[in-house]
Amino acid sequence: MCGRYSLALRPAQVRQMLQDNDMPVDDAPDDDGDDAPRQSYNFAPGYHGIVYRADVPDRGAGPGRQDAGASDETAAEEEQNASESGEAGGSSSSSNSTSSVRYKLQSMKWGLVPFWTKRSPDYGSVMKTINCRDDSLAQGGGMWSSMKARKRCVVVAQGFYEWRKKKGDGGRERLPHYVRRTDGKLMCFAGLWDMVQYENDEHKHYTYTIITTDSNKQLKFLHDRMPVILDNGSEGLRTWLDPERYEWSSELQALLKPFDGELEVYPVSKDVGKVGNNSPSFIIPIDSKENKSNIANFFAKGGSAATTTTTTTKKKNAKEEEQQQPQIEVKKEEGFVVADDDDSTYVRDRRSTAQLGVKREAEDEPVGGEPPRKMATMTTTTTSPQKGGRSKISATSNGTKSPGKAKQQPGTQKITKFFANSS
Repeated sequence: MCGRYSLALRPAQVRQMLQDNDMPVDDAPDDDGDDAPRQSYNFAPGYHGIVYRADVPDRGAGPGRQDAGASDETAAEEEQNASESGEAGGSSSSSNSTSSVRYKLQSMKWGLVPFWTKRSPDYGSVMKTINCRDDSLAQGGGMWSSMKARKRCVVVAQGFYEWRKKKGDGGRERLPHYVRRTDGKLMCFAGLWDMVQYENDEHKHYTYTIITTDSNKQLKFLHDRMPVILDNGSEGLRTWLDPERYEWSSELQALLKPFDGELEVYPVSKDVGKVGNNSPSFIIPIDSKENKSNIANFFAKGGSAATTTTTTTKKKNAKEEEQQQPQIEVKKEEGFVVADDDDSTYVRDRRSTAQLGVKREAEDEPVGGEPPRKMATMTTTTTSPQKGGRSKISATSNGTKSPGKAKQQPGTQKITKFFANSS
């Protein structure tokens, strides 16, 4: 089964990639506008995708047929045109060169609606025709009989999704996987298309389905079915689209086989399981370094970020401590040291003799003035005022005096002398 695929390219990009693979494109839809196909990494049934097919009438390839809605004159005219173009005779082999065949890209809705449908079907009915089994085409008759002969196409995709049932839980949990070509080329799924006009509706509705077959050895672990993948620009692809082959044959049936090329398969995000979600990460391996949702990448980045943050914090704290630590410098005046803090006080140098005051030097006498008065020498020690009344810590002294030995009072004796006298 193929129930989800990716195609996030514009029609112009698809056209160029197909032409690079020897697949001519004579006409293609616009990149923008109401009729432009959808671009999505999570392409679901009901979306308008890109279909590559031969440029044949809406009735399909081959000679015209008289149906209930066509007049006798129209049917006769179609038969005559078919005869003139060499199509009459019902041959399933190609009688003319396929070089004159025109190919085009067309926007169609995923979920085939047969041409005889009168009213627009509901979503549930459309879901039944998003895929067509290859073994159902081997049987005669059925709803696919007219399309498989005259309305064959190729559905363009970048890759497709498949869900693997997880063992041990009864199949309740399914893990999505993405499948794409290892060479990076577009995938060309074999498909069928049709056109329908509903009652009281003049608009033409083009729809398509994807043909599935047995999985190849590479995908057996994932699912027992896979879409039929035709090799880009191959002879088999041209045979599948050949409008000269308007009758079903064993040669066409033989093209519906498992893909024998190399495919790349890997698990992806579970978010792709919800229709409406769309992200480029859906086609990136879940364990890839490019995938932002990878839990391993999250912790790797988190560990790196944590290490960087810790280092930065340590450097910041060290810098703050360095700024808070007062810088001590020695004054030029002998016998004093001072801290660069505004609230620091002077302390005496223990190595020098304590001085109670410093005698001022006499100033030069002014000319013609009175002799200067003698200044009294200060004999008291003053301390600089302290802000907030808090004591300051000196770098060389703790500001306390060593306790002196108390004089022994009369009548007090050491306990050793007391016992000595007693003996």
